[in-house]
Amino acid sequence: MDRFDTRDVTRIVVFAAILAVLGLPGAIPIGGPVPITAQTLGVMLAGAVLGAWRGATAVVIFLVLVLAGLPLLSGGRGGAGVFVGPSAGFLIGWIFGAFVVGLIVRLGGRRPVWWRTALGCFVGGALVVYAIGIPVQSMVTGLSIGRTAVTSAAFLPGDLLKTVAATIITMALWRAYPRAFGNPTRTRA
Repeated sequence: MDRFDTRDVTRIVVFAAILAVLGLPGAIPIGGPVPITAQTLGVMLAGAVLGAWRGATAVVIFLVLVLAGLPLLSGGRGGAGVFVGPSAGFLIGWIFGAFVVGLIVRLGGRRPVWWRTALGCFVGGALVVYAIGIPVQSMVTGLSIGRTAVTSAAFLPGDLLKTVAATIITMALWRAYPRAFGNPTRTRA
């Protein structure tokens, strides 16, 4: 892990704010205890743009603010209660998801390319988040893991769309402003 400089801290805080802003449109209920939100797009972008450690740090900062009671989650939710409810595992999964997105997208310190960005966003931003969220939701709701996984399948189309959006945004940002990705000497071609 590299040390964070002032620019890194600024970029991390900006992405924590982006996560908050993506909660403003609200949640889309799908008939289950966990709604569809745009905030997973922010998790994907944080990992893709900031890299593994910085992306995960942005998510941690965001979740600490939620834990402190700020209503930053979609639908204006916040406070310690969200970390014991059905979506708790998905929230914790965001940290690991952003980390995995960053690992894959920025593999070996390389610059982002579209296929690695799409792969990283889907694996980290969806599969890793599901791998943590589904068992916790199952435990909290008392439903079997199988049934919880089936109900969570309703998220897949939205997560595929968010993967496409995150890939397009990341690649456009890379072309327009590569400095947003950090120190160019730490990013190989």
